[in-house]
Amino acid sequence: MAGVPCVLMRGGTSKGAYFLASDLPADPAERDDLLIRIMGSGDPRQIDGIGGATPLTSKVAVVSPSSRPGVDVDYLFLQLGVQEATVSDKQNCGNLLAGVGPFAVARGLAPSGQPVRIRMVNSDSVATARFPTEDVAISGVPGVAPGVVLDFDDTEGPNGVLPTGNLVDLIDGVPVTCVDNGMPVVVARATDLGITGYETVSQLSDDLALRDRVQRLRMQAAALMGLRDTTSVPKTTLVAKPADGGSICTRTFIPVQLHTSIGVLGAVSVATALLMEGAVGHELFVGSSRVDVEHPTGHLHVEVELDPAGKVRRSGVVRTARMLFDGTVFPR
Repeated sequence: MAGVPCVLMRGGTSKGAYFLASDLPADPAERDDLLIRIMGSGDPRQIDGIGGATPLTSKVAVVSPSSRPGVDVDYLFLQLGVQEATVSDKQNCGNLLAGVGPFAVARGLAPSGQPVRIRMVNSDSVATARFPTEDVAISGVPGVAPGVVLDFDDTEGPNGVLPTGNLVDLIDGVPVTCVDNGMPVVVARATDLGITGYETVSQLSDDLALRDRVQRLRMQAAALMGLRDTTSVPKTTLVAKPADGGSICTRTFIPVQLHTSIGVLGAVSVATALLMEGAVGHELFVGSSRVDVEHPTGHLHVEVELDPAGKVRRSGVVRTARMLFDGTVFPR
């Protein structure tokens, strides 16, 4: 059986399979079929593949040399379904992004000891990865690992940072702010959906009525945001006053399963919304351009700077990454 060269890496609080584009079929349909068989998607256990049976561990990074001047590599993120045999390219992943620079250096696509410029193909935006830095700890990951500093360029969505054109929209009687600064997100107050925002993952995961309401909310928001493929976006983040010394407390659904933490670019988008006076949740926010986002398993620190007109000047985050294995994976 023919195998495929593959690196399994933890990036931030996610884990995924990293491939050179040249090692995968050029035809997207053939590529997706191969990846579904590699990950074992279509089975909730992903028992016959290397997926970890959760959306956070059923991810793929496809990396190739970039033809864009001043950029080292292109990074295409693919979200593989777990129970469903699906592949989506409709979102970025800032966690797997943390591993792209080290992977590119290991594969000879970028020089060692230098920042790596990465084009995120999903959004056609650019990030700069600087590493290694000192060992740091991040919430949701045991121990410490070399830090990866990510600075993002031009992460506003194709329809702007407020894709509906409104600071606040009313959906099913719930005020929301729809924002896209790297990830389309619907921001709502937790109390407006009948929860405190401090519940545990297991408590909210068992609340089927809440999940149904989140699904209805995000589907209507998707239409307002101009999103055609709603397989994985928009995400929904419910916010509450900070409870652990941070800037805001969050509970995020991806898209209806509760996230054990919060995605990097999702956190950047949420922080962007909360910095805008009058946005939903702004009155709950404590902080400035350096935002400490509380989530179910700890904290995520992001930085967002807006100009007086609400345009994004810069955004960034510190993550860690670690190679888990480098070898050959055999598809079903």
